[in-house]
Amino acid sequence: MNRKSFLQHLGLAAGSTAFLSVTGGATHFFTAISGTKAIVVDYALCTGCRTCEAVCSASNHKIDIEGQLFHGQGNPALSNIKVWRYHPPADIPVTCFLCADAPCVAACPVKPDPVSGHKALYRDAALQTIKCDLNRCIGCQSCSDACKTERGQVIFPDDEGSPTGMCTLCHGDPQCVQWCPYQALSFLEITPDMPFREMHPDAIAIEMQGNFYELNIQKQ
Repeated sequence: MNRKSFLQHLGLAAGSTAFLSVTGGATHFFTAISGTKAIVVDYALCTGCRTCEAVCSASNHKIDIEGQLFHGQGNPALSNIKVWRYHPPADIPVTCFLCADAPCVAACPVKPDPVSGHKALYRDAALQTIKCDLNRCIGCQSCSDACKTERGQVIFPDDEGSPTGMCTLCHGDPQCVQWCPYQALSFLEITPDMPFREMHPDAIAIEMQGNFYELNIQKQ
């Protein structure tokens, strides 16, 4: 049994009392602060070129060559934004929504650290992005399951069960937004009226297919 498997069994045996963060004796869900910005997609403009995937992968994964760090090779498997493809044709890029209630964080069963107040999965105070403390993660995959069933399915477990795929916002300058050739991506403050917020890509695809093919029928 490896370290992650041991911690997973140990953590889950402790019960489900740590699904809420506890700080100063009060329980609460993490919430997005006012002014939080996220990557917003205009699905009507996306052509499915996958430039965003290559740029994200290269920007967030550096290669160490003889002590020097270089940008990665743009492997889309390492990207934090995924372009889902559907039939009838619809290309749906999805990345972390920075959900106000963060069901991924709420699902983490690791008890909050007494100093930082963070679980293994937590919000970054500056950008509100979701991060993982790999030293405390038990690889239970509760966060990825929560994201899959409740939101956009943007978290994917690695070989040890730890979460990957959470958007970093490139330290406040998202490169996918900068390099999108069709201006389908924007970096905007989250507002309640934004369409397709926190929806699974399957549901977004159904909406867009209805729009695309109704439009085609009208043109004929």
